[in-house]
Amino acid sequence: MGYGEAVDGGPLTRAHAVELDRADPLAGYRERFELGDGDRLYVDGNSLGRLSHDARAALTGIVDEWGARLVTGWHDWVDLAGRTGDALGAAALGAAPGQALACDSTTVNLYKLAGAVLAARDGAVVVPADDFPTDRYVLEGLAAAHGRGLRLLEGDPVAPPGVDAVAAAAEGAALVVLSHVNYRSGARADMAAITAAVHAAGALVLWDLCHSAGAVDLPLDAAGADLAVGCTYKYLNAGPGSPAFLYVAARHQELLRSPIQGWFSQADQFAMGPRYAPVAGIGRFLAGTPPVVGLAAVMAGAEMLAEAGIEAIGRKAAALTTLAVDLHDERLAGLGFSLGTPRDPADRGAHVSLRHPDAWRVCRALIEYANVIPDFRHPDSIRFGLPPLYTRFADVWDAVDRLAGLVEGGVHERMSAEAARVT
Repeated sequence: MGYGEAVDGGPLTRAHAVELDRADPLAGYRERFELGDGDRLYVDGNSLGRLSHDARAALTGIVDEWGARLVTGWHDWVDLAGRTGDALGAAALGAAPGQALACDSTTVNLYKLAGAVLAARDGAVVVPADDFPTDRYVLEGLAAAHGRGLRLLEGDPVAPPGVDAVAAAAEGAALVVLSHVNYRSGARADMAAITAAVHAAGALVLWDLCHSAGAVDLPLDAAGADLAVGCTYKYLNAGPGSPAFLYVAARHQELLRSPIQGWFSQADQFAMGPRYAPVAGIGRFLAGTPPVVGLAAVMAGAEMLAEAGIEAIGRKAAALTTLAVDLHDERLAGLGFSLGTPRDPADRGAHVSLRHPDAWRVCRALIEYANVIPDFRHPDSIRFGLPPLYTRFADVWDAVDRLAGLVEGGVHERMSAEAARVT
């Protein structure tokens, strides 16, 4: 029985989901994670991944190393951002060595790369109007600081960005910034086609990979990508606030200069010279001291991805989300839900958006009464994130089953409609 295969056109039973789990080549990875309460269904790995035993061991090891070696550890730690970046490039990003760094936060990395482009090139900045807020806020500030226009690209939030629309907006622009997978809907952009179209319009493109790195096969080098940023606490399971990553194609590295001139990007770092001169290569996009403890967990996540294989992970992500879409149609569509995610698995990442007019209360009721942890995104989306390394097909079936039963029984109506800061 293949991934996502229907059962004689009949109802999707839990037995079918269990059979898919039995046939799953990645099933063994689940036991390498902290699973906690056996009845709890965790479908929010697109916000924070589970703790893996590998990450726990890596963190314990680096803390022990700190205790034993003290400052002499820097002989090995000083280049950790680059080594971890290369591991991510090979395991998750489709990037050859020397083009990625694991460092800073996604926001800081976005600022560095976008700022470097605007310092080197004339033209406006383009970003989707519904893109993740930090991207829009950073770009708004940079555009104002550089005296550039900010073009907000409108489109259908449930569909991937249209190649022609992006190309038209890119005319006369310096930089286009796009999320490869939309944070709310899960819609996945065609990286290769859009990159080619933006280049033809004379601009560069910066990809936000927060909702795709570690969940789907990424082709940065093959697609001719220019720049990218992303986080490691979702599908890379490196922990809350773990270091982010950036990617700069080799052909751009000597042409761009980071606006944060930190000492870790200085050509002769320990000479402590009077003037700044950036090192050659990807290291010029470093800033301050690398977060050694956090990078240990990032490396553990990259190594597990490399072992499992990102192509296999992507296939399971497509199958898990297909099951969720089919169950939505069968169990939820008649309860006031609508699908907020593309139906074609090639057009989505590893999460699905279930839209409902009373989504906030439904989401809170799932957590408090059904022991299901999803998350909510304004105004009406409940997101089910389904990381392939530890999510079972039976988990998807059970989560939808509990959701349907809760709404059928009106349990969500007991919840306050007053929004909280976090789900």
